[in-house]
Amino acid sequence: MRHVLSAVVQNQPGVLAHISGMLASRGYNIDSLAVGATEDPEFSRMTFVIVGDDAVLEQVRKQLAKIVTIVRVDDISTKDYVERDLMLIKVSAEPGTQRSAVKELTDIFRGRVLDVGANEVIIEISGQERKIDAFIELMRPYGIKELVRSGRIAMVRCAKPVEAAK
Repeated sequence: MRHVLSAVVQNQPGVLAHISGMLASRGYNIDSLAVGATEDPEFSRMTFVIVGDDAVLEQVRKQLAKIVTIVRVDDISTKDYVERDLMLIKVSAEPGTQRSAVKELTDIFRGRVLDVGANEVIIEISGQERKIDAFIELMRPYGIKELVRSGRIAMVRCAKPVEAAK
C-alpha cells in the first residue's frame, strides 16, 4: 500500500538528511520526497511516499515521532487530498511533423513548451503521477534526452466545498 505522509518540520539545516538517513538506516524506502517552505518561515513541509503495509507505516510513524525537529506527521493518504508532481522533459523534436506531434501531445496533457532548440524541446508537465507516467510513455518513441521530476506534493482538500452560486 502507498502512504502519503505530510510532516511539518522545523526549518533548520540537516533536518532532511536526518529524516531520510533515519528511514534508510532502518530499511524503509522513500518512493517520493519533496520539501518546501510553508506559510510560516519557521517551518518546512516534507511530503513523502512510503510503500508498505500498515505495520510498516506504524513503524515509520514511531521512528519519526522520536525526531525532535518534527512538529507533526499526518498520513494524508487516508483522507481526501490533492497531489501533484512536476516534470521537465527534454525530447527530440525535429522541425516539422515530429515537432508538431510533440507540441500537440503537450497541449493535450496541458503542458507547456519551455524551450525550443534546433532538434529538441523542453516541456513542463504537472499533475498526478499517472498523468506524468502516461506522458513519458508517449514521448519515448520521439527520444527522451533528459528527464527530471519533483517529488510529490499533497494537501488535504478543504473541509467543506463551496456550493455553486445559483
